[in-house]
Amino acid sequence: MSDAPFDPAREGAKMNFSDAMSYGDYLRLDKLLDAQRPLSTAHDELLFIIQHQTSELWMKLAIHELRATCWRIASDDLRPAFKTLSRVSRIFEQLNSAWDVLRSMTPSEYTSFRDALGSSSGFQSHQYRLIEFLAGNKNAAQLRPHEHAPAAHAELSEALRAPSLYDETLRLLARRGFALDGGVLDRDLALPHEANNSVRLAWRTVYCDPPRYWELYELAEKLIDFEDYFRRWRFNHVTTVERVIGFKRGTGGTSGVSYLRRMLEVVLFPELWQVRTEL
Repeated sequence: MSDAPFDPAREGAKMNFSDAMSYGDYLRLDKLLDAQRPLSTAHDELLFIIQHQTSELWMKLAIHELRATCWRIASDDLRPAFKTLSRVSRIFEQLNSAWDVLRSMTPSEYTSFRDALGSSSGFQSHQYRLIEFLAGNKNAAQLRPHEHAPAAHAELSEALRAPSLYDETLRLLARRGFALDGGVLDRDLALPHEANNSVRLAWRTVYCDPPRYWELYELAEKLIDFEDYFRRWRFNHVTTVERVIGFKRGTGGTSGVSYLRRMLEVVLFPELWQVRTEL
């Protein structure tokens, strides 16, 4: 038995990257790992920055998958839509886990660097707002915090006026022969969908006969999965903020916990929740 240190090169591992792309090159780790720039000397500021940066990366992927889901539903290509929508739910499972790490920071630790944040706030995340718009929670007033950033503002403006995930789903119901009220399909897409009786009756028909409407039934459950995880994310956000800052105002000027609690009342797919009472 040899006592010589193991050399991966003996098994064919490439060890010289002077003329080839390495792992760090592919992932551009030099830029990624240089993006954490604390503005204070507080130990816990690095945790705060990394938690939010990694959340933004997961949200970037969620947006990618939500857009693909919308396109596939619009194209009546539902099986791939199930896959991408399931992936979005798993992404939000990751986002929910991130709060557990941030909750390890105490109020005293947060206040040691909070002033360095100035007026910056997660409320201003254009990617989070884009997810809201893609999911159907439309609100033109939420464009204003992004007027200083033309590219983000343009992207959000386009999403505000485009069919949401649920809009595409309701159009699918109509294509599959369900009689929906004209106002459901012809409404102003820049406004959020409001619960409608014809939609509720359509979903009731689907849920009362899953074998006949299996694809629609499965899509409905994928949507519920997504909203379930999204609700948990919002709830974890509220409890984390209350645990760390109590009822202080947010750095971005919102009422903090009170504002976030109002967001818990938002329902993305109302008829899918209503129909459960009737089954």
